[in-house]
Amino acid sequence: MSDKIRLSAVTLDSSDAIRLAEFYADITGGTMTQLGDEWACVQSPAGRLNFQTVPGYTPPTWPDRTSSIMMHVDFMVEDRDAAEARVLAAGATKYDFQPNSKQCFVYADPAGHPFCLTTWEAPMV
Repeated sequence: MSDKIRLSAVTLDSSDAIRLAEFYADITGGTMTQLGDEWACVQSPAGRLNFQTVPGYTPPTWPDRTSSIMMHVDFMVEDRDAAEARVLAAGATKYDFQPNSKQCFVYADPAGHPFCLTTWEAPMV
């Protein structure tokens, strides 16, 4: 036995798991797998994203500090303008508030989760 821990996937809640999986498959070039009424997975070149339908789901509010965002996903891109056009065409919304626009832009996916398109990669420590 080993105590090694490896990230398997990130799971996002939504009111429609299939629709949200379609969005992320579209923007990442991934493939939808394990589809069900309340669950879907996307296998992308960078790893797996899972989506689950949650009754009464309420999207987070950006940049409201009193709203619970829980987490957001960052995507590394080479050309932010080209990547922005792609995510907007897929159904994302760009937020007006951009706290770090020199390095990343913040968007909402169709379920309201914030995600970033960034050209900045943190150095390995």
